[in-house]
Amino acid sequence: MFTLFSILVARIWQTSLIALRALRRNKMRSLLTALGIIIGVASVVAMVAVGNGAQARITSQVSALGENLLTVFAGSKRSGGVSSGLGSASTITLADAEAIAREVTDVAAVSPEVSSTAQAIANGRNWSTTIAGESSAYLKIRDWKLAAGSMFTEREVRSAAKVAVIGSKPANELFGPLNPVGQSVRVKNIPFVIIGLLESKGAGMGGQNQDDKIIIPYTTAMKRITGDKFLRSVNVQIASTERMEVAQQQITSLLRQRHRLTAGHDDDFNIFNQKEIADTVNSISKIITLLLGSIASISLVVGGIGIMNIMLVSVTERTREIGIRIAVGAQPGDIRLQFLIEAVTLSLLGGLIGVLCGVGASQLVGMVADFKAVVSTGSIILAFGVSSVIGIFFGFYPAHKAAALNPIDALRYE
Repeated sequence: MFTLFSILVARIWQTSLIALRALRRNKMRSLLTALGIIIGVASVVAMVAVGNGAQARITSQVSALGENLLTVFAGSKRSGGVSSGLGSASTITLADAEAIAREVTDVAAVSPEVSSTAQAIANGRNWSTTIAGESSAYLKIRDWKLAAGSMFTEREVRSAAKVAVIGSKPANELFGPLNPVGQSVRVKNIPFVIIGLLESKGAGMGGQNQDDKIIIPYTTAMKRITGDKFLRSVNVQIASTERMEVAQQQITSLLRQRHRLTAGHDDDFNIFNQKEIADTVNSISKIITLLLGSIASISLVVGGIGIMNIMLVSVTERTREIGIRIAVGAQPGDIRLQFLIEAVTLSLLGGLIGVLCGVGASQLVGMVADFKAVVSTGSIILAFGVSSVIGIFFGFYPAHKAAALNPIDALRYE
């Protein structure tokens, strides 16, 4: 038994050496044959990595909005048939926000929101930025940490205190390397004491810079900055992810009741569910990634056809050699194995080079597009495995054809 096994291993090893020598004799042709697999594998790895990177970036941007977040926007105001956008209508009041906090049991925190764009002046400099009126719970809702100082308190909100928490962008523009905490900033000629500096969050959904804002109590914003009697929106944090849909339905029923909307009337507000947005974005991203990978995988099939074509040519060119091998004792299985090894070697070599090229290309695309491409181990294993299968699949017919040659006719072949 051991002797038979040793003979079998020796024959496979000898056949492998013959196959590798045949490939080495035609280096350029071997490289060009593997090029189709190289391009195909590189395309699959790069496309999937770019798709995963884009999905991860969008997911992080959605997560940066906060945890378990529902945002209630006022409806759109229309004038002359033109919509002014969400939050432009006067439909959400401070009493609505208080009712949501009081009557919806799954609510963990609420932050009424008003906002305006204004010039902030400090340290002999000025900067146009967003002035956001929020509650003391805003940073908790948005999962936003402070780099220095503290958030204003509920007491300061009730007293409409002239205090502010500044984002990293206006802090850098107005104070440079100086610590802004304890400094004063003027907005519409009203001095605010900066009590906190926000950590940088970068770009949010839609590419908007989240750091370019100054946060003040919403009561102060409504009385001293905007003069609004209505809210632009209400940020609502729900206690758990599983209760978000229930809480959304409860908020919808509550606001419809408060706004006296009957069954025949549409909502005069809009509720954005962070979980629904995240699920939708992830679903779309996965479809796009799958589409990109599928398109790229076509080149793998083309590469496999190229291998089969070259191997068929090789069988024709080496007909006499095959006849000599059979004449000196090689079995049809040895001939078949030789050509299969040649095809699989080309595929595996192309797959390895393709993986390296794909990883490099994905990193390059990530640098140019300013986001990190995510190369998954699964995509590498899949692409490498598919290239191996392609080598076997498209190499089998040429190998079978070579093994089926009549030795007499092969020896006579010129």
